Amino acid sequence: MTTNKPWFLSRTIWAALITILAALAGLAGLSIDEADQGLLTDAVLQAITAVAGVVVIIGRLAAKDRIG
Repeated sequence: MTTNKPWFLSRTIWAALITILAALAGLAGLSIDEADQGLLTDAVLQAITAVAGVVVIIGRLAAKDRIG
């Protein structure tokens, strides 16, 4: 691992958070199996990537200086 990335783009972090949420859901009587946890992790990462792309575009449109 030689490159850096923001924590919110880490698949490991999101998988861990979803695992914790699934455990808490289990305590509340809801059942989330491992396959659903994987799908949920993928969906969360795709949503974050999409939002990040929109933020970048908005930031570029709002910028006052040229790129170059």
